[in-house]
Amino acid sequence: MITVHHLNNSRSQRVLWLLEELQLDYEVVRYERDEKTMLAPPALRRIHPLGKSPVISDGDITVAESGAIIEYLVDGPGHGQLKPKQGTAEQRRYTYWLHYAEGSAMPPLLMSLVFARIPKQPMPFFVRPIARGIADKVLTHFINPQLKVHQDFLESELRDRDWFAGRHFTAADIQMSFPVEALAARGGLKKGKGRLGAWLERIHDRPAYQRALLRGGPYALMS
Repeated sequence: MITVHHLNNSRSQRVLWLLEELQLDYEVVRYERDEKTMLAPPALRRIHPLGKSPVISDGDITVAESGAIIEYLVDGPGHGQLKPKQGTAEQRRYTYWLHYAEGSAMPPLLMSLVFARIPKQPMPFFVRPIARGIADKVLTHFINPQLKVHQDFLESELRDRDWFAGRHFTAADIQMSFPVEALAARGGLKKGKGRLGAWLERIHDRPAYQRALLRGGPYALMS
């Protein structure tokens, strides 16, 4: 039995979705973020030394990192489902999006979250205007332009296809769900607007996505 160590409002939600798409049996062990720090609880370190989510257990095998988990599940118990044929252009795009999601898309989104929270942190009242000014300047002149570049890039990539790897839905779309949903939460992307917004609407309409939400619980991303 595959066990998903599921942290609320985290990347592990897309692992639940993948398992539902693959129609694999699994169980969920839930962990809750600290309400003040929003960090994962120390209990997750008993599963993996970094104490991060997602992490899955499959017998005596433990796999961490979203991309590694997707490859393990698709290539192993998933028997190659949701993966393009090897050596095709679709397979090359599939591999690219598996890595792009965390390697390129998520850093500016996380920076957006961090800098938006800086003025809200406890600090002397006379320091707050300075902190707010610095955070606003970084957001305005660096982070937000980067988010616009990524949004335009993703929009252009869906110009001639409905899904990121090609004509068919793949696990690359599952991997890309987290940054695109984060972009909708932090970067101004509107569901249903443009090709990227329409893609977001399509994934939310998938029955497996909706079943995963029922298994994972409330999902408020990047807020």
